[in-house]
Amino acid sequence: IEMLSIRKEFSGIIANDDITLKIKRNEIHALLGENGAGKSTLMSVLFGLYQPEKGEIRVNGKTISIDNPNIANALGIGMVHQHFKLIDIFTVTENIILGIEQTQNGMLNLKDATKKIMALSQKYGLNIEPDAKIKDITVGMQQRVEILKMLYRDTEILIFDEPTAVLTPQEVEELMAIILKLKLEGKTILIITHKLREIKAVADRCTVIRLGRYVDTVDVAAVSTQQLANLMVGHAVNFNINKKKAQPREVILDLKGVCLSDHGKMILNDITMHIRGGEILGIAGVDGNGQEQLVKAIAGMQKVDGTLYFEDIDITHATVRSRTLQGMGHIPADRHKHGLVLDFYMYENMILQEYFEKKFQKGTMLDKQKIISFSEDIMKKYDVRSGKGVYSIARSLSGGNQQKAIVARELVRTPKLLLAVQPTRGLDVGAIEFIHQQILAARDSGAAVLLVSYELDEILNLSDRIAVMYEGALIAQMPAEDANTSKLGLLMAGVKEAKEEQSYE
Repeated sequence: IEMLSIRKEFSGIIANDDITLKIKRNEIHALLGENGAGKSTLMSVLFGLYQPEKGEIRVNGKTISIDNPNIANALGIGMVHQHFKLIDIFTVTENIILGIEQTQNGMLNLKDATKKIMALSQKYGLNIEPDAKIKDITVGMQQRVEILKMLYRDTEILIFDEPTAVLTPQEVEELMAIILKLKLEGKTILIITHKLREIKAVADRCTVIRLGRYVDTVDVAAVSTQQLANLMVGHAVNFNINKKKAQPREVILDLKGVCLSDHGKMILNDITMHIRGGEILGIAGVDGNGQEQLVKAIAGMQKVDGTLYFEDIDITHATVRSRTLQGMGHIPADRHKHGLVLDFYMYENMILQEYFEKKFQKGTMLDKQKIISFSEDIMKKYDVRSGKGVYSIARSLSGGNQQKAIVARELVRTPKLLLAVQPTRGLDVGAIEFIHQQILAARDSGAAVLLVSYELDEILNLSDRIAVMYEGALIAQMPAEDANTSKLGLLMAGVKEAKEEQSYE
């Protein structure tokens, strides 16, 4: 594949500015860049979703016009998008064959399709269930369905857009193994990412783009993680988190015997814990062990048994808004479902938690000019990049910039309690460094922070205390200095020693 001098604009915003990218056959090629650098746009041009204003695409030396994804598929090019393109109520098989269905006597021939899908699944170790509905399978399995969609169409060039953004550490390892196996089978892989560790683990070469422009293409084995990071952001990145010793204050959040059951299964099992102002309590655990329900219970989005106190006030039955007004901030796990209204402008999204406050009103109407000015200030402070600034529709922003917008909106209110679930999901190293600094600043100013992350490095680096969740229960709590990756990994797998049961404050 050769993409030569590609230029792509959106309403006067140049997303790709004269970018040249050359991909060798049977290599794993990473496309690295900050949030909003133009990585997904460039790959969407290759896949036929966008048409460039300038430039040329060559496949095997021949100039090709890729007007739509069907032409890309016919050329052997497939793409797994960051937000999957699957139909929830269809089965795995129905999603895979969608658009290229085979019929027999006027009926869908699902039997032969399922046979081919199962053969591909076994060959690549994908282990899917062909008759399962998409809504009933995990995110990791949904990604495997997207991979099978490509393989079913005999795709030779596979594009992965931020493939690990929504995966657990275990699923990431499995995906990396699958990608290496695809390479061994002769496939060519393109990975859009900003996760340096994954590039070092699987990629042969890496092309770096910054602010829509080509920076360099490097041999991954010949450069360090630090060099890649510096190329991506344009300056030296500090991977070490400068964290002062915590100065815990009064208890902000106190949970006593919080339980939640669903059809006889304990989702939350007698959760008793507290968080003080001026400390970060990190929750470690494999996704699906009750973390999501715990955060929803604290935020007021999930009814539970037991008692919750916020600054000694019983909030067990309090509304979401009353908790917000009391000083609770929430960076949710799903930025699309619970973080943003995707079809609102950014200036509307930035005041979702406080649009009803007097400072944003003029008589009985919203004061649009104040809202716009407020939104411009915080988007600038948190480097939220968008084509039309505060006038951008939320869904038009890259995933990483959507995440930065949510973090900005929650932190600017200086919450007493911050619920931070995967706060740096989908962010590049420069943005991660900045967000970590902001979370620590909130802690140092007296906020209590509940950090839920599936990145063990993030838990270990940011937390003052760490609790481990397994099958809905807190099976261990410890000071961060007593924890390490190996110890937490065993606890996350349910391996608990008697000495781990002690609770530290």
